[in-house]
Amino acid sequence: MKSQTSIGDKELLLGLQRGDEVSFTTLYNRYSPSVYLSIIRLVKEREVALDIVQDLFFNIWKNRQAIDVNRPFRPYIFRIAKNLVVDFFRKAAKDRRIIDELIASTLTYDEDTEKKVLGKETALLLNQTIHNLPSQQRKIFTLCKIDGRSYEEVAEILHLSIATIGNQLSRATKKIRQQLVRNHFSQLVFLFIMLKAWLD
Repeated sequence: MKSQTSIGDKELLLGLQRGDEVSFTTLYNRYSPSVYLSIIRLVKEREVALDIVQDLFFNIWKNRQAIDVNRPFRPYIFRIAKNLVVDFFRKAAKDRRIIDELIASTLTYDEDTEKKVLGKETALLLNQTIHNLPSQQRKIFTLCKIDGRSYEEVAEILHLSIATIGNQLSRATKKIRQQLVRNHFSQLVFLFIMLKAWLD
């Protein structure tokens, strides 16, 4: 029986396309360290780099049927990483402009008072939204986004697969975004500033 480290990429990709989580985890362990090092050289922030790596492998799992197993996997995965980094910088630049414009137009009274009020309301809304998540999503969101644990650590703690962690975290994040926009639209820009590290 082959050890996982001796199995070639093509064989692992065929397993991945069948939904084999062991093949997925092997690919993750094989490529995530080098991908992470490449990304962090560009974004300079550990948490941002980790988030991009995790998004990358979640996308690979989600789109596994579209992967061409006859083509080298390493260039493919680094191309996706490059695109995610480009998207990150584009979004960051766009968000900065939007935030600057909205802050300029809405800060019409005492800034310190406003920050205190918004901070309390934001904390209450966020806590309530997280509390209302399904149990598994709430645990995964808390461990990944609030405690800053990696997919591997959370998968081990909750006895779930990495693919399940990524899927449930994506769903939880989407629900939180929708709830914040629906219930707090007038303060969205301030929520975005305070929650950017969690929800991006």
